[in-house]
Order: sequence, then structure tokens, then C-alpha cells
Amino acid sequence: MSDDLAFVSALDQASMVRSHEVSPVELAELYLERIERINPRLGAYLTVAADHALDTARLAEKALGDGGDLPEFHGVPISIKDLNDTAGIRTTHGTAAWSERIPGRDDAVVAKIRGAGFVILGKTVAPEFGPLNVSEPPAYPPGRNPWDLERSCGGSSGGAASALVAGLCPISQGSDGGGSIRNPSSWCGSYGIKPSRSRVSSAPGPDSFFSINGPMGRTVADTAALLD
Repeated sequence: MSDDLAFVSALDQASMVRSHEVSPVELAELYLERIERINPRLGAYLTVAADHALDTARLAEKALGDGGDLPEFHGVPISIKDLNDTAGIRTTHGTAAWSERIPGRDDAVVAKIRGAGFVILGKTVAPEFGPLNVSEPPAYPPGRNPWDLERSCGGSSGGAASALVAGLCPISQGSDGGGSIRNPSSWCGSYGIKPSRSRVSSAPGPDSFFSINGPMGRTVADTAALLD
């Protein structure tokens, strides 16, 4: 599988999956191989959920063969910020105290992302509990800029932006209170949107009083489609 496919837009990948040009398993394997090769130096992912991603991709592949209506991003990989709970996937919020924490359920935003057909590759690095503009949690490897490993990827959605630009996922979920999507997007060279308050609901849970979940992508179209 060519590395060029890793940089194809998420919308185009979704179209390729529906037309059987590429399978969900092939996409997951492509990104997992790149993560294994590149992430040790980049630090974009704090947790890689390889088994979870492949299991989800296989289910997506079976659903594709069964026919019927499929969600827009069926079988397309995505990264999730480490500040959002993911069922069965370690979520540390960047703190050593939660280094072994595995939530029993998804938060509301992640549940919607799964419902859109995405395959979760893992959790991207963020600062401890998220308040800083660099993604360097003291207990874990720091997130680096894909253009220069001596520089920061920004924060707090720095790992998400770094993974996007390095071709370690086609699209990412982030969150923003005081620039946490916009800052790393500008530092790394990706796109991101801080939505208007209540545009992305956290129901049935309460909305955060300082942060809003939002989309990040390598193209404007991908970013807008994830917001929708």
C-alpha cells in the first residue's frame, strides 16, 4: 500500500471505501504501520489502539459487504484527543495518575464520531488536563512538530495537528478553549475550527465551561464535513 494514500483526504478515502477501491482494513493497516515507524520520534500519539482499530475496521469491512446504508465516513480512520473518553481505549488526560485508566464508555462526542463510521486509531497527546499551548505532559513523551522535531506542535490539540500533517491519520478530533485547535493548526500547517458555543453538543453530559470540541483536517472540506 503506497504511502501516498495516507495523504488522501478523508472524504476521498470514504468514497474509495464505498467504491471498493480500498478496504477499511487496508486503511487501518497503512496508518498503523506509519504510526509504528514515525510516532516514536514525533510523539503525536500517546496511546495507539492497534487491536481496537483493526477489529473495528474488520467489522466495517463486513458491513460493506453486507450492503445497505452506511454512514458518510464508513471505514475511515481518525485520531481522538487524549482529553476525550473512549470506551476500551486508554485515556490519561495527560496525567500520570491516570496512566492505566480505560473508560467503560465513550463520551458524547466520541459516540457521534463512531456513529459517523470512523475507525479510531488511538489517542493524540495533549498537555496535562489541557490548559497549555504546548503538548508536553510531564509523564509522557512530548508532541513534536512534523516539520522540525526540535520544535513544538502547539497545544492543546497539538498531537492531533502533528498526526494529521505527518500522515498518521486523515482527520482528527480536537477541542478548543483559548486557541487549542487554532494554535497547533497554525504551528503545524493543518486546518481546524473552533465551533460556536453549543454547536457541538455534549448531551446528555454537560458542556465544558471553557472548551468546545471541534474538527481538524488537512483540507477545509474534510474539516467542515467532520463538523457537520
